Amino acid sequence: MNNTQLDLNRLAAMDSAQATRLLLKVREATLSGRTPPVAPRPVIDASWQRMFRLGLDPDQGTSSVLLRRDELEERRRTTALGEVMRTLSAGLAGIADASMQIMVVTDEQGRVLWREGNMAVLRQAHGICLEEGAAWSEHDTGTNAVGTALAMGKAVQVHSAEHYVHQLHNWTCAAAPVHDPRDQRLLGIVDVSGPASSFHPATLALVASVAQLAEAEMRQRHLRSIERLRSVAAPILCRVGGRAIAVDTHGWTAAVTGMAPVDRLALPKSFRAGRVWLPSLGMCAVEPLPGGWLLRVESETAPAGAGSGAASRVVLDLSRPRRWTVAVSGAAGSWSQELSPRHAELLYLLALHPEGRTAADLAQDVFGDRTRTVTVRAELSRVRRNLAGVLAHRPYRFSEEVEVEVVTPPRPVDLLPHSTAPAVRAARAGQAGSTGQAGNAG
Repeated sequence: MNNTQLDLNRLAAMDSAQATRLLLKVREATLSGRTPPVAPRPVIDASWQRMFRLGLDPDQGTSSVLLRRDELEERRRTTALGEVMRTLSAGLAGIADASMQIMVVTDEQGRVLWREGNMAVLRQAHGICLEEGAAWSEHDTGTNAVGTALAMGKAVQVHSAEHYVHQLHNWTCAAAPVHDPRDQRLLGIVDVSGPASSFHPATLALVASVAQLAEAEMRQRHLRSIERLRSVAAPILCRVGGRAIAVDTHGWTAAVTGMAPVDRLALPKSFRAGRVWLPSLGMCAVEPLPGGWLLRVESETAPAGAGSGAASRVVLDLSRPRRWTVAVSGAAGSWSQELSPRHAELLYLLALHPEGRTAADLAQDVFGDRTRTVTVRAELSRVRRNLAGVLAHRPYRFSEEVEVEVVTPPRPVDLLPHSTAPAVRAARAGQAGSTGQAGNAG
C-alpha cells in the first residue's frame, strides 16, 4: 500500500477488522519511528507525539479517581452547559441510543459531568471508566476524542487504534468543544462514543452541529438578558451627565451615553464596584445594576493615551495549554483578560517582532497567505479596542514605552497547541522565540 494519508471515509469503506489491522500497523510503525504503510491523520499524529513526549504508557488503564458526588453536583450546577443539556440530549442522546453509542458531556477539564444513551454501552463504558466524574483529558487517558478536542480546540474523531492507550482500541468516539458565546471561553466537550463497530464518519459532523446549536441557544439567552439590562439602564443613563456605559457581567454593552458605542468592554476577572481603571476608558466609577454594571467615565482622571504612561508593562502568559491571558499594569492601575486563540497568536507574533509587522506580514505569519489582510486588520481592531495605549499601528506593534514579557511553556512544542499558524509552528520547532520568559518587546 502506498504511503498516502489516512482519512475517515477511507476507513469507513473498509471491513471493520481490516480497518483495525491497518490502524494498528500505522500506529506501531509511527510510534517506533518507522515509515507506516499509510500516514496517520495529522491530528492523530500530533496527539501521539504529545503522548510520547509525556511518557504516557500505552499499556496503562483508563481508570481515574472520580469526582466526589458533591463536587460533581457543584460542577454541574455552576457550568453554563447545564442550561443547554436539553438541547444536547435532544440532538444526540436518542441517535446515540439507536446506534449503540452514548453521549458524554464534560467540563473544560475533561471531567465527565453527564452521560446518556444505550444501556448496554453504558455498562461497557464502566469497563473503561467512561463514567460521571472520570477524567478524560489527554494527560489522563491519552489520545481520545474528548481529550484531543480539548487540546486542539476543535472537533475531533478518534477511531479504534488511533487511541493511544490499547484499552480503547475497541472504541470509536467523536467530540466537539462548546464555547460560551459571551466571552468565547471553553465550557466543555460534547462527545458520542461507542464500540468500534458503530463507527461512522458522519458522526463528527453531527456532534459538531449539535455543539453549534447549543452555542446558538446560549447566544439567544444572552441577547434576551442584554435587552432586560437595557430596559433597566436606559432611564438611568438619561439622567447621567458626561460619559457612561451599561454593560453586562461579561462586558457586553446594553446602553451608552456621551460616547461612541462599542460592542463589548474587556472586564478584568476581579471587576467590582468602586473606582476601576480600564485600558479602553481610563478611570471609571462602577456601580452595580441588575445583571450588569454602570460605568461612569471620570474623564479628568482618565489616562490620556499611549503617551501618558498609563500602561508601562504587559505580561503575555501563554504557559498554559488552553487558557491564555494578557495583563496590563501602570501608574493608573492593573488589569488582565483572557485571550481568544487568534488574539493569543497575534499578540505573541507582535511580541516576537518589536519593530512591528504590517497586516500583510501578519497574514503570512498566521495564514501563510499575505493577501488575507482584511481578516488580520479586523482581529487587530478588536484587540486594540481592549488594549488602548498598549498597541500601536502602522506597523502593528507594542508601544515603545511598554515593557513586554512573554511567558511561554517550558517546552517550545507546547506553545499554543491549537495553532496552525506557520510562524507559531516554526516557534514550536525551535526556529524562533525562546522558552520560559522573553524580555522586552519595546
